Amino acid sequence: MVHERSSGPRLSPSSYEEDIRAVLAPRLAYFEAVARHEHVTRAAHELGVPQSTLSRAMVRLEADLGVALFARKGRTVSLTPAGRTFLGSAERALAEVEKAADSVRADADPTAGRVSFGFLHTMGSETVPALIRAFRVDHPRVRFQLVQNYGEAMIERLRAGGLDLCLTSPVPDAPDLVTRRLDEQRLRLVVPDDHRLASRRRIRLAEAADETFVTLEPGYGLRRITDDLCAEAGFTPRVAFEGEEAETLRGLVAAGLGVALLPPPAVARPGVVELTVTAPRAAREIGVAWLDGHPDTPPVAAFKRFLLSRRGNLLPD
Repeated sequence: MVHERSSGPRLSPSSYEEDIRAVLAPRLAYFEAVARHEHVTRAAHELGVPQSTLSRAMVRLEADLGVALFARKGRTVSLTPAGRTFLGSAERALAEVEKAADSVRADADPTAGRVSFGFLHTMGSETVPALIRAFRVDHPRVRFQLVQNYGEAMIERLRAGGLDLCLTSPVPDAPDLVTRRLDEQRLRLVVPDDHRLASRRRIRLAEAADETFVTLEPGYGLRRITDDLCAEAGFTPRVAFEGEEAETLRGLVAAGLGVALLPPPAVARPGVVELTVTAPRAAREIGVAWLDGHPDTPPVAAFKRFLLSRRGNLLPD
């Protein structure tokens, strides 16, 4: 089938994709309205634009495509075969735009919008559920997309636009981030219940210098804190096992495979004893981070205010 070609300049096959989008996208709604009404004046009235403006836009669209989309008879038009093909794609494109607009409006709804919230694995079993439950007392319809990960991965996701806020430790210091310290969590030296130190309640970390440690993998904030505390105590930990989750490390300790510096568990685990570290002071700061200069939707702003109001009272007793 041969299509009638309109005269005048048009996009060449070598044009950049972004140029095609820039030319076509603003005219799709015009084209769809004219095709639906098969009448330029009625379409212009629906769109709220002058009839002359709409007519010129359709002529330019055909010129850019190099294909006649309409057969004209006065102000009445009918679609050519090429026009019918183009209409199907235009309708699908406009439907996707409308769907996207509905989605972002729904996410920004003050009462039922969405918050994308990241947090550390160690805060997933107790701290975050308690926070969300308390927040939803006053915001019962706000939705959450929850992401658990280690600190550096969450910051990367925050920068990529995949998160609105994240709870992390250590609290990052970067020029593109806004951070607020919210709370502090003491760390304990966890040992097997038959360990030589298991009868103790308190310990100086230097007393564990000869022990085998199980730790989180490099890149995790808690691993960095562990390494720094051991260095402050005068030794480099001898690491036998590296993992991705604190409770897995507790299991390794219970199996007698080493000791670990960990935050308190949500539920006491049998087979281990948790000792208070008196020196150096073993604690990690918990803070919230977000991208500097990025505007908040109403639900994100409300949840941010809620988190900041919990400063010093973020963690469960």
